[in-house]
Amino acid sequence: MVYGIILAGGRGERFWPLSRADRPKQFLKLTSDKTMLEETIERVLPMIPLENIRIVTGEGMMSLIEEEVPLVNREYVLSEPVGRNTCLAIGLAAAHLIKVDKNAVLVTLSADHLIKPAERLLSILNAGASIAAAEDCLITIGIVPTRPETAYGYIKIGDMYRHEDDQVFYHVAAFTEKPKAAVAHEYYYSHEYLWNSGMFVWSARNILAAIAVHQPDMGRALDQYSKQIGTDRENEARETLYREAVSISIDFAVLEKATNVLTVKADLIWDDIGGWTSLSRYRHTDADNNVVIGEALTMDSYETTVYNDADGIVTCLGVSDLVVVRSRNITLVVHKTKADRVREILATLEENEDTRKYL
Repeated sequence: MVYGIILAGGRGERFWPLSRADRPKQFLKLTSDKTMLEETIERVLPMIPLENIRIVTGEGMMSLIEEEVPLVNREYVLSEPVGRNTCLAIGLAAAHLIKVDKNAVLVTLSADHLIKPAERLLSILNAGASIAAAEDCLITIGIVPTRPETAYGYIKIGDMYRHEDDQVFYHVAAFTEKPKAAVAHEYYYSHEYLWNSGMFVWSARNILAAIAVHQPDMGRALDQYSKQIGTDRENEARETLYREAVSISIDFAVLEKATNVLTVKADLIWDDIGGWTSLSRYRHTDADNNVVIGEALTMDSYETTVYNDADGIVTCLGVSDLVVVRSRNITLVVHKTKADRVREILATLEENEDTRKYL
């Protein structure tokens, strides 16, 4: 049977001050009138019933999930005592689901992606699930690039593996990190590379086996933890598992080392909505290419994103290429070329006890 794993533990710091410790990006309504977590769940419901979906999130997010996604039963939410990146989050979900179904196939998604059309994604996931159920392979979904993007990792396409339904699967030749601009242009025009989407399909058995081979300490720890699942020692065992584990992504931990990794060209509208400047790609823009959300007025202003979810109005006169955000008790004004440095503001606020309340 196919299960959905939704990773919802990120902090979304680049959307500060809208995204904060008490309401990170996956609980924001950035691309529609629904939260990004809600969108992710609804996107896969035609393929995966609600009772087969598991959400992996931080302990501090449990009450938000109960509030924002009441249809999800609390027992289907796996809380992490501390963040340890995607390898352990995926291993945790796999350890739980293999207890329920030894042949479980896992579709792993992030809770903060924009993906359209959903029907095309489901076609790709169904084809991948068919392969993963029958074969010892790890499938990572690659997105056909629409621009030379420097903010994403890339997958180099290898030899064709096989057709499944109307999808073509390929061996992965290599993974590459976020490139410089010149290299991103080379990747884009070569047609040999895909964006690394962070969406995966594999069986619970195969991903746990791969973790055991390539991250043996984590593999042993997950095996010890699995023995306590369903007992009165489960919570204590999870605390120990997370306290002692390294923080590492599934890409670094497993996929870049394994030889049985496949990819598929997903010709989708896809974006991880990484920061304020990405909104202009998907939100309505006015005649001057401004994105205006909430109560705001722009005059003689161009290429500016204005977001206001607080009381009152935000006005801009004679500005360009800015991001202006008013959320609760914080105002952010930043040039678009510096918007990816918002985390530096958070780091500075963290240093002072009097300003930590704004995180």
